[in-house]
Amino acid sequence: MRRGRSNSINIIVIVVLLVVIGVGGFIYLSPQFEQNKPLIKFDEKKEYWNLKDSLNVNISDESGIKYYKVIYKDDKNETVLEKKVLTEPKNSIDVEIKSPKLDIFFKGKDVSIIVEAVDKSKWNFFEGNKIVKEFKIKIDKKSPVANVISNSFAIRRGGSAVVVVEVKDENLKDAYISFNNEERFELIPFYKDNFYISLIAWPVTIKDFQRVNLVAIDKANNKSLTKVPLYIRKLRVKNDNIKISDTFVRDISSNVLQKSGLDVPNNTKEIFVKENRVLRQMNTDIVKEITRKFMNKDTIEDFSIRPFQRLSGSKTVAGFADRRHYYYNNEKIDEAWHLGMDWASIKNATIKTTNRGKVIFNDYLGIYGNTIIIDHKLGLQSLYAHTSKSNVSVGQMVEANSIIGNTGSTGAVFGDHLHFGVLVQGVEVNPLEWMDRNWIRTRVTNVIKEAKKVINSK
Repeated sequence: MRRGRSNSINIIVIVVLLVVIGVGGFIYLSPQFEQNKPLIKFDEKKEYWNLKDSLNVNISDESGIKYYKVIYKDDKNETVLEKKVLTEPKNSIDVEIKSPKLDIFFKGKDVSIIVEAVDKSKWNFFEGNKIVKEFKIKIDKKSPVANVISNSFAIRRGGSAVVVVEVKDENLKDAYISFNNEERFELIPFYKDNFYISLIAWPVTIKDFQRVNLVAIDKANNKSLTKVPLYIRKLRVKNDNIKISDTFVRDISSNVLQKSGLDVPNNTKEIFVKENRVLRQMNTDIVKEITRKFMNKDTIEDFSIRPFQRLSGSKTVAGFADRRHYYYNNEKIDEAWHLGMDWASIKNATIKTTNRGKVIFNDYLGIYGNTIIIDHKLGLQSLYAHTSKSNVSVGQMVEANSIIGNTGSTGAVFGDHLHFGVLVQGVEVNPLEWMDRNWIRTRVTNVIKEAKKVINSK
């Protein structure tokens, strides 16, 4: 009798244990009782806050978020920025944290953003999984110092100018010169700490002059805009009508496309347009990329440049800013700017440099053919295109009056000549300015001298 009762008890205990284990297993394995805490992602690059822009945080969880809270806290005080109970839990929430309305008691510059979130899991006695994360951030509401010290008094479309500025901020992130908010020109350290210099250009492809700004931005996204005062000068454009032949397209355009690794269309008109428009833009982009990547950015103490000289014994066969209109079978099929000087003399004429510099490019470049680019510091480069022979290599320093190569007819050209270009941070500008001693003195070197006087007086 006792043995029977004992067996019954054992069976009941076993059943209870199995039920407990089953229920426990169900709870442990059931998605409704998942135990993973929500994930909170804050912009890790955000170290500073100007209390103007919003901050962004993402909260996510596989079971869904049912509650979150955001707290702003300094050394002594804290305030709730946002608190929300979701009637319909969401798997992912993007929270926009807006600037708090702080009273006089909030004075700290080193603060914390505390984010608390709870998911809808039934774990933790139906309370859900909870997470609290604290993010340290510095408050910076002061915009950078951004002053124009000295600059060229005027700029012509397609031309150049120089600007010397003062930029200062303990958390400075970026500073540059902007032309019409379309073109960016880098600043180069100048003379003393917190002073910079930049050659800028008015790209001939931009018709209307709007504004040139010194732009300075700190890590809290405080931004300063200072206008660079410039008078503007008009550009005299020469229009040329050029007839395109089947022979030119077959022998020149197709060959240039092939050598550049591009497919050649079947249609004569399409071949020329692809070479003249698509490939030209690709080549222009490469020039800008190379020059801005490899231009010398060492501190400028002083700057002098000789007026560039034309190819010896040559005559000018095309000028800067010639607007070329291309016709095939009496139909206009395209147009393009000619952005340099074309000089022709004898075949394979010797090319000499005018100024000392470093070779930063020496390769085949589509419509330009075999091309050499030399950097002369301050973001100024000279370009020699369509060469048949080169005597220099990338990285080499060349002195003034050095023979760097010979003229040729490589690229998209009709015959042997030198295409000479002057670049300002990769933008082709009017070489005639840089061939004029008086222009260089009044627009560049005198501006630099004046800037030094102002800086020394501070």
